[in-house]
Amino acid sequence: MKNFEVKENILFQLDMCWQLYLYHIDNLEETEALWAFSPGGLQVRRQDDGWCTDWPESESYDIGPSSIAWIMWHIIYWWTTALDYNFGNGTLKKEDILWPGSVEEAKARISLLHDEWVSKLNKLSDTDYQSKQHSKWPFTDRAFADIALWLNGELMKNVSEIGCGRFLYAACPKNGF
Repeated sequence: MKNFEVKENILFQLDMCWQLYLYHIDNLEETEALWAFSPGGLQVRRQDDGWCTDWPESESYDIGPSSIAWIMWHIIYWWTTALDYNFGNGTLKKEDILWPGSVEEAKARISLLHDEWVSKLNKLSDTDYQSKQHSKWPFTDRAFADIALWLNGELMKNVSEIGCGRFLYAACPKNGF
């Protein structure tokens, strides 16, 4: 595969993932996004001083699936972190990345992150994709193409989890057990 094809293929794959994301978030309501299939699943939780985001101590299956809101926060987390570390000053911590407060605000934030990421990808040269110059998170010893491919995979995983969450929500009688 020639270098120019790597960039084209990464952007093509990202666009496919993005189209599926847009499909799964269409008409997504607040109640559905905050709903949890199981109480142990990762969630964003309202507190007196704002929102708290769960962080897994393990990735064991017994905690159950995450809420859609948490999955959307997770997209915001890794895209924000990837942009900050690979193209910025690399100082953000997960605690710095907050749930925006609503599904609509999360959709807007994810859309902005997507556009910023695509802009960065489009500006890179073929040599940049093969180099480690922009490879600082989550990998430091890989070509930047590997980071871009990892993020595409992460987006596809998160999008499929959103779709699964929507299926579970729709299938549960009165959206609970």
